[in-house]
Amino acid sequence: MNFRLLVFYIALVISLAIALVSMYYERSWNHFFILFSVSFVVAFIILNNVLHQYINNRISNIYKLIRSLKLGKDMKEVLAEHASDDPIKGAEQEVRDWAKQKSTEIDQLKAQEKFRREFLSNISHEFKTPLFAIQGYIETLQDGMIADDPDMALIFLDKAAKNIDRLTYLINDLDEISKLESGKISLNIQKFDIVELINETIEHLIDKANRHNIKIVFNTKPNQAIQVKGDRLKIQQVLVNLIDNSLKYGKHGGKTTVSIFPLLDQILIEVTDNGYGIEEKNLPRVFERFFRTDKSRSRDIGGSGLGLSIVKHILEAHQQTVNVRSTEGIGTTFGFTLSKSKNI
Repeated sequence: MNFRLLVFYIALVISLAIALVSMYYERSWNHFFILFSVSFVVAFIILNNVLHQYINNRISNIYKLIRSLKLGKDMKEVLAEHASDDPIKGAEQEVRDWAKQKSTEIDQLKAQEKFRREFLSNISHEFKTPLFAIQGYIETLQDGMIADDPDMALIFLDKAAKNIDRLTYLINDLDEISKLESGKISLNIQKFDIVELINETIEHLIDKANRHNIKIVFNTKPNQAIQVKGDRLKIQQVLVNLIDNSLKYGKHGGKTTVSIFPLLDQILIEVTDNGYGIEEKNLPRVFERFFRTDKSRSRDIGGSGLGLSIVKHILEAHQQTVNVRSTEGIGTTFGFTLSKSKNI
């Protein structure tokens, strides 16, 4: 309904009511028509000005909210807070709440879209690199290298096999993350000695450490046993990834140190290297899939680029935390917590 028409009807009702009341006392049609006309004009002017200003101000605020949303401005910069219980104010508050909600949803969608693009780009690169290498080696072998140069052909076959292994690691790690995120992997929570597990993991990686000329040091007391609860195999996977990470990115002739610190109801396990370190701006992203910094975290080192992401998912499934601190040129420390064992 048109605003002026609405004001006309309201003024008509008011003036008619006033004139009828006057008619009841005065019993004069002349007086009735005069009072009706005057009251109608006065009521129309007052209602038109008052209601128009009132509604216009409220609607103006609503449009300011919508416009601020489009421009990405902060809502508090556009509207001050008002305390009112009238219906229009309620509608305005609903629009404000809706605008904030939509703004948050849009920010989340933008972040998800950015992550999706980066993920697709990274996974495409990770697959294409070994595939193209394998393709090149096989084509060279097909061109007659096996007969012309058997020794070089064996070298090419070995390189092709290593790239196939890289693809296998990548597929297995992607499958692992997918299962962890979907909750399809159930944890086998049990009591075990974390000191024993760390020693087993170090022994498993000692040959690789020797190849990198890196010494692994485990800071623990002799014959010490610390009982924790968790999935032993999954926690070993965490340890393997973190220690292996320190060997890949540590300096030749350096050192990797594994330490245990007792807390109240938990223990803290830290793996520290004296490698190249990570820039501070990159620290919040080190647990993202495929994220690698330049310099030390380059693709030339190998691996699937999913190890730290798997570490984070495993520890989150245990309802534990993992953190990282690093200084460029000095080294990096990854730490995670585990619950101390009570009788389980």
